[in-house]
Amino acid sequence: MNTQLVTETGHHQHPPHQHNQAPESQLVRHVGPLDRLALHIGVALIRWGRRPIKADVSKRLAFNLETDAARREMELVRAQHLARVNRIL
Repeated sequence: MNTQLVTETGHHQHPPHQHNQAPESQLVRHVGPLDRLALHIGVALIRWGRRPIKADVSKRLAFNLETDAARREMELVRAQHLARVNRIL
């Protein structure tokens, strides 16, 4: 139980690594053209999905307002026509 541990003097690296590897021997990973194309397509799809749609909404709203006004006018003309027909009968 009374055992002493003797360690080397100096600094320890955490995590330990080997000192004999030259920097040139480390692997360099390149991105291939297919992967690069897939990345660009993915980013383009994300940007397209996040585009502002205010112009489309305002166009639809204007179209709906025009069609609602036309429908109300048609109902008014129909009611006037029915009133005339009922006066004749």
